[in-house]
Amino acid sequence: MSSTAALMPLAARGARPLAGRVRVPGDKSISHRALILGALAVGRTTVTGLLEGEDVLATAQAMRLLGATVTRTGPGAWTVEGVGVGGFAAPPETLDFGNSGTGCRLVMGAVAGSPVTAMFDGDASLRRRPMRRILDPILKMGATVVQSTEGDRLPVMLAGARDPLPIEYTTPVPSAQVKSAVLLAGLSAPGHTVVIESEATRDHTEKMLAHFGADVTVVPDGPHGRRITLVGQPELHGADVVVPADPSSAAFPLVAALLVPGSDVILDNVMTNPLRTGLITTLREMGASIEEVARREDGGEAMADLRVRASDLVGVEVPPDRAPAMIDEYPVLAVAAAFATGRTVMRGLKELRVKESDRLAATADLLRVNGVTVTIDGDDMIVEGLGAGRGLPPGGGLVASHMDHRIAMSALVMGLASEKPVSVDDAAFIATSFPGFVETMRGLGADIG
Repeated sequence: MSSTAALMPLAARGARPLAGRVRVPGDKSISHRALILGALAVGRTTVTGLLEGEDVLATAQAMRLLGATVTRTGPGAWTVEGVGVGGFAAPPETLDFGNSGTGCRLVMGAVAGSPVTAMFDGDASLRRRPMRRILDPILKMGATVVQSTEGDRLPVMLAGARDPLPIEYTTPVPSAQVKSAVLLAGLSAPGHTVVIESEATRDHTEKMLAHFGADVTVVPDGPHGRRITLVGQPELHGADVVVPADPSSAAFPLVAALLVPGSDVILDNVMTNPLRTGLITTLREMGASIEEVARREDGGEAMADLRVRASDLVGVEVPPDRAPAMIDEYPVLAVAAAFATGRTVMRGLKELRVKESDRLAATADLLRVNGVTVTIDGDDMIVEGLGAGRGLPPGGGLVASHMDHRIAMSALVMGLASEKPVSVDDAAFIATSFPGFVETMRGLGADIG
């Protein structure tokens, strides 16, 4: 998982109108959580629509090494025989999460509530990402860092608590990963574990904990925040989980359909949880034609089919409090902004600096190398759009992916509508979140190769 591989350069060039109906891979956040909670439950969990990308497969392997039985029964179909809350076994080898920050951080929380010791590691990109924000609260709950790299970066050896303590924890930054790690550790603690967040972040962990039988209460806290209370030491039971299509993956064909003239695309079964749809909200403010049809719900998660038609976009100002609902989508939003009329200002993007790459800098570089004027002002990004008479973005650039799947896909989307093809130095990491991306886009009519 952490081994190096040959570079996989790709280029995208101006396409005929995109058309067709596709289902992008299952939601990555739901897929990780289904495997972890299935492993912490008693009995069998069945999962359909699981994202079979490298990130999620790393979490599946980690659950096996921690003692759960995890079996693939068909495309996207998996079963998990759980070990119960606090029932993890000491893994016989390192838990290698490859490029997956979500898998690594959530499993740290789950291990923190079990009396086992585990070594956590990942690829070169994941080794650069901060783990202190996860370690701070779980150490308060009784876990111990036995070994770590300078700055509390991977590899980290973590000893879970024999007698976990419940805590009340206010997250220092809006982070669903931090919140989820605390709640997962809190499953093994007596009493109430409480997480307070000043900005509401994606709530998949709370919804799925309830789906597996935990007692979770969520109430407002302040103008934008929430207070989440978990009653500890539940007996989670195996459950059926239907994984909707990932809105973060849907973002790429969605934006491509908006930018390529004449396009008309339907994206099936996309999650429409309001804490994940900041991109759709923003694009609609910019004038995008995005229609929700066949709305439905499963396991507490809303979903719908999205019909997307090519649209003339205008620049907008994106408020900082929207960032948690679209933190992974800013690179492709920046690409959309390059084609819009006028200026787009995206505020409050500090979290982009600690993603798979410094995603804020990488996004700016992506645009600049393709002839778009972009400014970074503190934690804000300002894109000068080239729409309405100013022509298309020139394109023609070679984009450095920085081992970041979302930068690579955003660059390829840009190439489909710019004057000249756009190339990316390495598209191999796209498989971490969107296996089959190139084939999916080609199926809609995209010229990528």
